[in-house]
Amino acid sequence: MLDELMQYEPNFQESMFKTKVDNIFVTMMSSIMRRDITRSFSSLSEDVRNIVNGRIDILLKNNEIQMYDELNVKSTEITGFHMDDDFYYLDVLLVSRYMDYQIDGSTRSYLRGNNQSRDEHQNYLTFRLKKKHRDLAKAVHCPMCNANIDYNYSGMCEYCGSQLPKEEYDWILSSWRQV
Repeated sequence: MLDELMQYEPNFQESMFKTKVDNIFVTMMSSIMRRDITRSFSSLSEDVRNIVNGRIDILLKNNEIQMYDELNVKSTEITGFHMDDDFYYLDVLLVSRYMDYQIDGSTRSYLRGNNQSRDEHQNYLTFRLKKKHRDLAKAVHCPMCNANIDYNYSGMCEYCGSQLPKEEYDWILSSWRQV
């Protein structure tokens, strides 16, 4: 399966990709807890950003904070590869564990959920990479102010604050389903 991807992307490294997947997942879940998508914005497709922002909007409306205490990734497995005219896709099964509960946004008091033990969750993720992507290792400039930027840092221009989607350069999370 990865042999086919290697024909098109000879520099692909499975271990580095899995580390990236784990980091994007944890950052995305942390964004929900913080009720702020800024740190994970650049690594998520518009569809996934809409899912995350929808969860954040509900939390803000209800004045609640979602807690994922003791969040960790138990395993990450690449389960499939496919492509279309524009993108390469890798399907991933990520097993996570955490306590899943909500607290009041003002008083920080417990409202509901499991705050006693970690539950295991299966996350079905799909990552995509543009076939004609730019090389992330080369100097990248902000499209708004032309400053040099580091996409691996925050996905935000340090100078003008513009959100900078990674889609032109790197793998992004294009779909997420949790069981």
